[in-house]
Parts: sequence; C-alpha cells; structure tokens
Amino acid sequence: MGRILAIDYGQKRVGLAATDELRIVANGIATVHVSELFEWLQAYLASESVDLIVIGEPRDMHNKPSDASRFINPFVNRLKKTWPQIPVARYDERFTSVLAHRTMLEAGLKKKDRQNKELVDKISAVILLQSYMESIQFKNL
Repeated sequence: MGRILAIDYGQKRVGLAATDELRIVANGIATVHVSELFEWLQAYLASESVDLIVIGEPRDMHNKPSDASRFINPFVNRLKKTWPQIPVARYDERFTSVLAHRTMLEAGLKKKDRQNKELVDKISAVILLQSYMESIQFKNL
C-alpha cells in the first residue's frame, strides 16, 4: 500500500504531509517554496510509493470556491498531467491555518515559534491529511 501525500498549496509556500505506509498516521514532511514544488515532488515521488495526492480546496463560508482557487487550479492541472497515474483528490481546507495556530498554542510553543509560517504550513498540511483520512474512514462505516 502506498502513502497518501497532502499538499497545502499557497501563493508563496507549500506545506506537505504524508501518511506512513500503512496509512495510520499523518506526518508533516516539508515546506517548500512554490517555485521549487515540482522539483521536490519529482524527487519525493521517485523515492516513495504514493497512491493518492490530496490537495486543499479553498472554499469560502458559502461553500463556494474562494479567490485562491485561481492559483491552485493551474497547479492541479499540471500535477495531473505530469503524474497521470496518481489520482488527485480535492479536500476542503477551510480553517486548517486556524487549527494549526491553535495546535501550536496548545502545544505550548513560544510566540516566536508560532509566527514561523513554514511550520504553520506544514501543520496545516497534516491537519488537511488527517481530516481527509477521517472523512474516508467515516464513509467506509
């Protein structure tokens, strides 16, 4: 069984998380600059077995695509074209950044550490992946 890779795509940085091989735990694995993402993905996908890529879907409070969709959709299209053998799932990413900040606060991180945007992006990717895994688990009940 291959891993599930989650991508929390931003205009500047991208948070990345992946499951273990048994798909039990979601782990933050990297934060990369958006311009380096395809190079990073090339290396990662060459070294790890990935069966699914989950990408955060930005939605507004009315459950409509948000303005950020115009940045993410071209990326998703390029991703599907580059690796057509790996399915891509979109998953609602609302509140992942808020939950990431709350997680950091509850973990007792100092204010300086909580302002680390790379850490926020990585934690957001973990929350995105964990939420996706829980949603498919509930569908299988």
